Amino acid sequence: MSNLHHDDHIYFAGGVHPEEGKYLSESKAIQEAPLLDSYTVILNQHIGAPPKLIVKKGDAVKKGQLLAEAGGFVSAPVHSPTSGTVRNIEDCPGPMGVPLLAVVIDSDGKDEWGSSLEPIADWENTSPDDLKKRISDAGLVGMGGAAFPTHVKLSPPPEKKIDHLIFNGAECEPYLTADHRLMLEYPESVVEGCAIIARVLGVKNIYIGIEANKPDAIKVLREKAASFGVNIIALRVRYPQGAEKQLIYAVTGRKVPAGGLPMDAGCVVQNIGTAVAVTEAVKEGKPLFERVTTVTGEPLANPGNWKFRIGTPVSKAIELAGGVKYSPAKVILGGPMMGFAQKNLQVPVMKNTSGILLLSKEQLVQYESYPCIRCGRCVDACPMNIIPGPLSTMIESGEFELAEKNNLMHCIECGSCAYVCPSFRPLVQHFRRGKAEINARKRKMKK
Repeated sequence: MSNLHHDDHIYFAGGVHPEEGKYLSESKAIQEAPLLDSYTVILNQHIGAPPKLIVKKGDAVKKGQLLAEAGGFVSAPVHSPTSGTVRNIEDCPGPMGVPLLAVVIDSDGKDEWGSSLEPIADWENTSPDDLKKRISDAGLVGMGGAAFPTHVKLSPPPEKKIDHLIFNGAECEPYLTADHRLMLEYPESVVEGCAIIARVLGVKNIYIGIEANKPDAIKVLREKAASFGVNIIALRVRYPQGAEKQLIYAVTGRKVPAGGLPMDAGCVVQNIGTAVAVTEAVKEGKPLFERVTTVTGEPLANPGNWKFRIGTPVSKAIELAGGVKYSPAKVILGGPMMGFAQKNLQVPVMKNTSGILLLSKEQLVQYESYPCIRCGRCVDACPMNIIPGPLSTMIESGEFELAEKNNLMHCIECGSCAYVCPSFRPLVQHFRRGKAEINARKRKMKK
């Protein structure tokens, strides 16, 4: 199928259209969070090797100063969100319920700049390797969820020829509007970041895919994009439109091979937030120590979009958003489809914290899970064309090898199957358990 340069829609299989909830915050401009008395900066905020701590208790630090250096190629450094003193290095609550090592910084109130990264004004004539090193040194990771180190994605093997660079402006997850506001308020930074990354990869075909329910963002970016050679494509509103494989198919008509990566289809996919962070890292010498996060939900007094420094406690983020009108039944980091419920509000904002969502009791249907009735709705909804119902049963029965043979590892954990299941089966939880069991067995066999 030929590549698309306009708004022809290619529809991926499956998917759902959950209640969006974006009305709560999509019209709210980004607000800058005030300087806090302290920040708890988790060290390992990315996929890959943990970074190596280079500060100790009692050290004075400045904003943008290196706290931990990359622990390997697939790793990312971490920087201080403000100036002050390292109060302690200790475990803190992590977003997955497991304590994580963190640097606690007491602010001195001066917020003095201390980044060692010099601005690169003439990036158009800077070598791709130097630009990639800057992206690495600034600690950039994918800001849409997985937090994969950005420089690794920009280092495909020589045999993988990349000719398409795609930016995810779909923001298909319900309630989240941080990327929408970035596109509206920082359009120049968005498209320039796209162009910088394209220079690193040596790619001429640059696209931003945006769901059609954001016509204002499409309009604004189209006004800015042409001068940087960026194409804006309006996509149909369908979850999970922003998933890498679905986005690649919608934009190019290419299919990522089973078990493959986007680079196997000649593509690299990045997030809108990452594009803005690239512009700031290159042109301002600014490491990734803050990000825009949506704080939203019906129980919240003032839903909106905030620029938080890394290490801001979730409890403080909720307080800055006006606090709650009534007690929420659940607090989720991310969106309702792929986010994770939190049991401790002292979990800090990290590089990939796209949203903080509060849900009411009325939104949480208390249900009992029942056996699969073989209705096939999950099969229709699955964007990866696997068989969620039978896979779930296999995992319940401990048949992990059989589940793997039936393509369990292709699941992207989007939650579409669970959303339509009339038996309320915890399908995604089953799949995560199955994957964990399979990976554990493989590691054991290697040893």
